[in-house]
Amino acid sequence: MDYFKLFNNFSRKKILVIGDLVLDRYIWGKVNRISPEAPVPVVEVTHENFLLGGAANVAHNIVSLEGQVTVVGIAGKDSAGGVLKSILDEKGIGSCIFDDRRPTIVKTRVIAHNQQVVRFDREDKRKVAGRAFEALIDCIKSAVRDHDAVIISDYKKGIVSPELVAEVVKASRAKNRFIAVDPKAGHFHCYKNVSLITPNIMEASHGAGIEIKDEKSLIKAGRALLKKLPCKSALITRGEDGMSLFDKGRVTHIPTVARQIYDVTGAGDTVIAAFTLAHVSGATMQQAAVIANHAAGIVVGEVGTAVTTRAKIMESIRSASGGF
Repeated sequence: MDYFKLFNNFSRKKILVIGDLVLDRYIWGKVNRISPEAPVPVVEVTHENFLLGGAANVAHNIVSLEGQVTVVGIAGKDSAGGVLKSILDEKGIGSCIFDDRRPTIVKTRVIAHNQQVVRFDREDKRKVAGRAFEALIDCIKSAVRDHDAVIISDYKKGIVSPELVAEVVKASRAKNRFIAVDPKAGHFHCYKNVSLITPNIMEASHGAGIEIKDEKSLIKAGRALLKKLPCKSALITRGEDGMSLFDKGRVTHIPTVARQIYDVTGAGDTVIAAFTLAHVSGATMQQAAVIANHAAGIVVGEVGTAVTTRAKIMESIRSASGGF
């Protein structure tokens, strides 16, 4: 496989990302004592920063891999929404963002000595409906024709519904576009007739209604998902056990390449971004899964929501294969 040629194609491809937009806020500090008021650590704050989360992080992964991207979603008319939009602009991410009279989703993580002390969320998870839903669909229908693939990033915060997925599938199939979904447990009834789903082991087990405890039950669950939805392919991410791709009757197990795992935050975003961009750039499903596996192996080795680059993935593949 000519990885150089494949990776060079990334910059020519444009991906449409639809889903729940999240602003990740990180408060960093150190702990030297326990509070006299309660048995909790006192974090002395040293600094804080903001990163893109949810569907916005999927988009960030794509531009980090030098692909082109547009993200569609909901954000509030608040300071967090302003920060989110400014970061999207700074990263060169196109956006189609609507206000639904709800606050921008913010996940705040307090980190001390590279360990997460606590996380607190601000969110409104009501289903998006009415004018906001209509605006989303109009934007999606218009954008599909100018993009090579569609990613639905479901964080179960109100954007993704059976109605939205049905509209995305209808518009995408008319243009023969690849549709990938990063799912959430409890929402599998939404994902009918898409090209690919990328559940983790827990989500796959829940979606298939089968407890996954060994290779036999894994294969049974993967095949059940394809039949149940139905969808063309499924990539089940299995943490330290790697990934398993179910495609066209075949099952391909891909061992992990992660050297060390510090933080899995956002790893699913990296997987679906790298897989989709690689596939529409010319990789087979199996080759795209290998590339996504290397991408995930890199980001889990960093603390916090992280992205990777084409150069890092190439180096990871080169190291694993002994050169090419």
